[in-house]
Amino acid sequence: MHTTLPDFQMPTDEQVNLAAESFRLLADATRIKILWALLQGESSVTCLADIVGATPTAVSQHLAKLRLAGLVRGRRVGTFVHYSAAGTHVRAVLAEALFRTGHTDVDLPGNPTAEAHHAHLPDPAPTR
Repeated sequence: MHTTLPDFQMPTDEQVNLAAESFRLLADATRIKILWALLQGESSVTCLADIVGATPTAVSQHLAKLRLAGLVRGRRVGTFVHYSAAGTHVRAVLAEALFRTGHTDVDLPGNPTAEAHHAHLPDPAPTR
């Protein structure tokens, strides 16, 4: 039936598998917190650990997985690595996951509606 529709399209198996892997990687509260923080600017592992309430070792492991998925970037300065969100697609995914699903009535401080939540989502930090 669908194949008779003139504009019907399906993603390739590779595209579906990559999307599923990305969603699997985002199915972790600490990773979502890390990405949220990185949307607001570059950060080090130590700073991110303080922000998300995890050990630097745990944050480093999360960042490695997020980096392999193309969701974060690292910029080396001497012996330090400064991480940032990989692009606007990260912002779009988090906006959908946090504020647009409509499956929750959780209200974040200062944002009375889902539209307000989306409007106040931080823009990704500029990349260098």
